[in-house]
Amino acid sequence: MTDNFKILAQNATKAMRDVFPPTPLMRNEHLSEKFEADIWLKREDLSPVRSYKLRGAFNAMRKVIPEQSLFVCASAGNHAQGVAFMCSYFGVKGVIFMPVTTPQQKIQKTKMFGGAQIEVRLVGDYFDKTLSAAQDFCASEGAHFLSPFDDDDVIEGQASVAVEIEQQLGRVPDRVILPVGGGGLSSGIYSYFGAACDYTFVEPKGAPSLAGALAKGEPVDISPINSFVDGAAVAKIGQRNFDRLKGVDPANVINLAEDRICVTIIEMLNVEGIVLEPAGALSIEALGDVADQIKGKTVVCVASGGNFDFERLPEVKERAQRYSGVKKYFILRMPQRPGALKEFLNILGPDDDICRFEYLKKSARNFGSVLIGIETRSPDSFGPFLSQLNDAGFTYTDITNDETLAQFVL
Repeated sequence: MTDNFKILAQNATKAMRDVFPPTPLMRNEHLSEKFEADIWLKREDLSPVRSYKLRGAFNAMRKVIPEQSLFVCASAGNHAQGVAFMCSYFGVKGVIFMPVTTPQQKIQKTKMFGGAQIEVRLVGDYFDKTLSAAQDFCASEGAHFLSPFDDDDVIEGQASVAVEIEQQLGRVPDRVILPVGGGGLSSGIYSYFGAACDYTFVEPKGAPSLAGALAKGEPVDISPINSFVDGAAVAKIGQRNFDRLKGVDPANVINLAEDRICVTIIEMLNVEGIVLEPAGALSIEALGDVADQIKGKTVVCVASGGNFDFERLPEVKERAQRYSGVKKYFILRMPQRPGALKEFLNILGPDDDICRFEYLKKSARNFGSVLIGIETRSPDSFGPFLSQLNDAGFTYTDITNDETLAQFVL
């Protein structure tokens, strides 16, 4: 990318130092040993708002203040918190539109960061209604709309992550692994480092906006999307972002199943004590996909955020266990005769634990249906268990990966 962009990003980074210090770049021993590489984590989860989003908001706002003193955004998450923080810092008015369905925790955090400088308006069940209301308000009030990613000043601000990586590492890393949603962070870092390093762009399987754009040669709406990885679940990558990323090799864009991402969230929490939101775990989980390419190399994974609502922890743990194969669910036909249940229980191994059991007995039938969940220490335990189940003549259906059924019964 042009030297001019690098200068602009460096200037933005210097200006940020009046607001917050650089986020840490930390070498991770566990991951380095696991992948036989020099793995560093850029800890955006340790920013004042626990994500990188305040960078772009700061840069976009500083360029129009004092001429503009009323700012508006539409967001249900990190962007709202970044804008709120900066409204408080600059002492300007902010009106933040959020969907009615936004979790109370996110609303309260946004209000906490913005204080008296911001007003939160809850509009619409879905984001498109929220966005429309925000844009209508901007037009009627002459306010400045702060885009979460499709804005050159925002991209320039997010590129400060790359500036800090280079300063902290003392050089450009061999590879940067980073999440992609709307493209603000990824296009900023890619524009700053250019061809000086290799890249892996990571998207959630349920929202591959960059892959879809590269396939079509332009941004394309990939709705409907899976919103589980909310920090990177965007239906259409920004036009300005794609203009910078359109030369990316599609082979360097990977997508990860939502359940798989949960494995890394749990691992980083249990092993490292690091709290990551789903989008923040994308780059770390992707290490396994490029393991053969990074041995002996210096790799930076951008941990983009740590705004994790611990009310989601049971769901995340459940998804991780199902993906890793240590937890399975079955619909079992249980003969309606004395001793049938005992016969089934005797099949369970010493490491097998029943975590769900619902039995529906119908007197007019010879068999009853059982929803049963089994948790074990190793996926290998299910081989002998299912073999014995077959030998005993039990009829069953594995519904572990049936997403439709899972929504209703798991």
